[in-house]
Amino acid sequence: MGELILKLLQQFFYDGLLAIFTGIFGGIGNMFNFVAYGKTIKEAAGEEGNVGMWVVGILMMVLVLAVLVALVWVIIWAIVRLAKRLKAKAGPIDQDLVDEITELKRQLVKTNMEKDRILGLKIGHQGYDISEGYEGEDTSDASKEGVESRFYKLTEVDKKWADESQRPIREYDDEITLEQICDRFRNYAANNPDRPWRKLYYEPKIVRLFFASMATTRLLILQGISGTGKTSLPECMGHFLDNPTTIASVQPSWRDRTEIFGYFNEFTKRFNETEVLKAMYDARYSDDVYITVMDEMNIARVEYYFAELLSILEMPSREQWVVDLVPSGWPSDPKYVEKGRFKLPENMWYVGTANNDDSTFAISDKVYDRGMPININSKAKPFDCPVTEKLHLNYHHLEDLYSKAMAANKVSEENVQKFADMDDYVIEHFRLAFGNRIVKQLNEFVPVYVACGGTEIDGLDYVLCNKILRKFESLNLAYIRDEIDNYIEYLSVHFGEENMMECKEYLARLKKLF
Repeated sequence: MGELILKLLQQFFYDGLLAIFTGIFGGIGNMFNFVAYGKTIKEAAGEEGNVGMWVVGILMMVLVLAVLVALVWVIIWAIVRLAKRLKAKAGPIDQDLVDEITELKRQLVKTNMEKDRILGLKIGHQGYDISEGYEGEDTSDASKEGVESRFYKLTEVDKKWADESQRPIREYDDEITLEQICDRFRNYAANNPDRPWRKLYYEPKIVRLFFASMATTRLLILQGISGTGKTSLPECMGHFLDNPTTIASVQPSWRDRTEIFGYFNEFTKRFNETEVLKAMYDARYSDDVYITVMDEMNIARVEYYFAELLSILEMPSREQWVVDLVPSGWPSDPKYVEKGRFKLPENMWYVGTANNDDSTFAISDKVYDRGMPININSKAKPFDCPVTEKLHLNYHHLEDLYSKAMAANKVSEENVQKFADMDDYVIEHFRLAFGNRIVKQLNEFVPVYVACGGTEIDGLDYVLCNKILRKFESLNLAYIRDEIDNYIEYLSVHFGEENMMECKEYLARLKKLF
């Protein structure tokens, strides 16, 4: 076997490749072998030395030499010409690229200079010192040198609360009940001494839903047709609680968390705070109830710009309600910004207003599941009531009222079992499930709704309609039309003909779509 392999390799390399190179170089050597040419002429001339043969032979040798020289010269000339042509062809392209890159760099420098000039004018107009702290500069002694904090608005809040003359004086009403709060707010909205020219009328159910939803989640979603007072409700609530509501007008361009919290400007070494962040920071100093409105919240994708807040507020422990504002801390940072991190206030609720039209985005299930929707599709009729004053409400007292209501008005075992059976029914016929989050919200919402003056069955009706049946819109209604009729009958049998009216009306509207 080894001998066979050796012979094959010998045949390939020695008899093959070596023969090729030997033949090529041997041929070139024969072309320039003038000694062999001389022997050939001598043999042709014979022993007598024919002069004519020698002359012809020499002439032929000269001719062959000339041909060889010419051939070599042509080859060298062709190589040089090809090299020059390639160089000439490549040279201008490379130069064009170099020129273009140089021009782009020049334009980039000019653009950056113009941006810095405009930003410098803007910052200077706002009263900031743009010479502070370039990247990599030591800012550890910033506060010692009297340089302002990079959080201008938050530092102003610190100064306000440090000055006793600017602190609001509060005498909280810690005896008021949830039902009294609802009635008092409804009367205040309709008739108050602070804004007597503006009278707002709300149904008792809407006010109860608002306060019961606050016990369930930090995110409330007011939705419905335009002109029904969606924005006015939380705005009036702020005046009622003597703590003006912060209203953030959502823009179509909102896409990330910076729209809520702001961002750190590496050029100016300043943090551009939003009014929402300022209100959050102010809430850390107070026990008041704070409300922030995201007006027209679905004119942009809520799950984009509000994603971080949704996640943080879902944390089981409030100690985890922390957001990173900057990578590290500075000595001059505000009081409640520690190592670049800020703990969200526990006494702030976020209220989004939403319209459903061609200019808005559909709110995703992720947002609806974590928030509490309140439908406002009609205006309440005017009613007479006495002039009503503001209410100073401590959020600790409000949460204490919520806790007591949940303990005193637990959902009855009968209705808990009915909902468990209905969960199985909905899974079987519609392939939808309630989920643990919705069950938790139900057990928090319904008791507080009862404490606000409502009934247990109406609270169950509202949660079922707005947290479960709302998802029917994503199903193929043409295929579940008959199932909807059966489900309406199921509700009547198990909860009574006169109960669960909101669910039944909603299902009837769904049927009309097909």
